[in-house]
Amino acid sequence: MNNRSVKKFWPALLVVLLMAFAFRQQNKPVVYIIGDSTVRNSNNVQRGWGAYLGNHLDTTRISVSNQAMAGRSTRTFIKEGRWEKVLSTLKPGDFVLMQFGHNEGSAPDTTRNGYRGVLRGIGDETKELTWPDGKKEVVLTYGAYLRKFIKEAKAKGATPVVLSMIPRNQWADGKVKRANNDFGKWAKEAAEIEGVVFIDLNQLTADKYDAMGPDKVKEFFPGDHTHTNEAGALVNAASVAEGIKAQKKLSLAKFLR
Repeated sequence: MNNRSVKKFWPALLVVLLMAFAFRQQNKPVVYIIGDSTVRNSNNVQRGWGAYLGNHLDTTRISVSNQAMAGRSTRTFIKEGRWEKVLSTLKPGDFVLMQFGHNEGSAPDTTRNGYRGVLRGIGDETKELTWPDGKKEVVLTYGAYLRKFIKEAKAKGATPVVLSMIPRNQWADGKVKRANNDFGKWAKEAAEIEGVVFIDLNQLTADKYDAMGPDKVKEFFPGDHTHTNEAGALVNAASVAEGIKAQKKLSLAKFLR
């Protein structure tokens, strides 16, 4: 083919290449992340680990969509329509990483404090609330909300992954307090019931904190004992990647750098 022929067909070839690239980008699998402010946070110096998970993934082959939102619990993430937004674009081959637990502790009621609270445990217990406008709301257990995420993600052909909440900067007897007696335990049990992967992010990072010691870990928490800065978020993102890598049957691992 001479130079004149190349020039003649080049515009058409360019269009084909651009269309192929756009198709590839559109059909890349997506890692959706849902959770609270420890996952997504831009409050001054505070940062969530979801912003840095892409550092550990080959983003030429997979995209990251961090849909976490500060202040949300499993209950309010659904109630406010945020989960429905994720479901509306979720497709076969995608992944959903879910990490909740920091905002679920209040008793569920119609007060400001109880707005995001859930029932404790993983059972089928419910509590019906009546709001001032007469609207009814049925509140579920923490585990039941997680199982709803799992089941509905599966129904879309996606792969759900449950993570325990990152540890707070709270210590007892020289070690960081774990969540393995409440929300971390229930997250694991919900994952086991539904037969999906569980990553004990709480344990992975807490072990690192123990090795670093209280003085070093304190540097990760400007302002309070729950929200990390960028350095702390990077530690947690690395823990998530390590947890993914350790799960040999989790196909997300093949996208790790």
